[in-house]
Amino acid sequence: MRKILASALLLAVASFAHPALALDSSGTPVVVTPLASRTTTASGQPITLPQKNVQVLVSTYDIAPSATLPVHRHPFPRYAYVQAGTLKVTNVETGNSNTYKTGDFIIEMIGQWHQATNIGDGPVRLLVIDQVEEGAKNTELRQ
Repeated sequence: MRKILASALLLAVASFAHPALALDSSGTPVVVTPLASRTTTASGQPITLPQKNVQVLVSTYDIAPSATLPVHRHPFPRYAYVQAGTLKVTNVETGNSNTYKTGDFIIEMIGQWHQATNIGDGPVRLLVIDQVEEGAKNTELRQ
């Protein structure tokens, strides 16, 4: 019991002293590296979640060098982690662009028309997380 209490106390102290370092149940260090903390999308909108039957979808995207995705929008939140490459995303309604590179986290705009282009020499690889109403799609192409 004393060993459990000491471990819990040590974990609590470590958490306050260095929030990116924790210990697993055996006392082995676990490094936690925060990647993003935001309350707005790439275009400054507040992040809003689906109101009913939320479904989480996780996908990977591989975008070839020089490829440009069609103009599209998302009715629900979409998050992407850039695992490799350089991606330029342009809001076609405002003309504003953001460039994302390996290690960046993207909180995509909701309901605004945009498109993305791989502007690097190699492929772009994204880990994409969507939060949608169950059974809904999260990409609408502009006609």
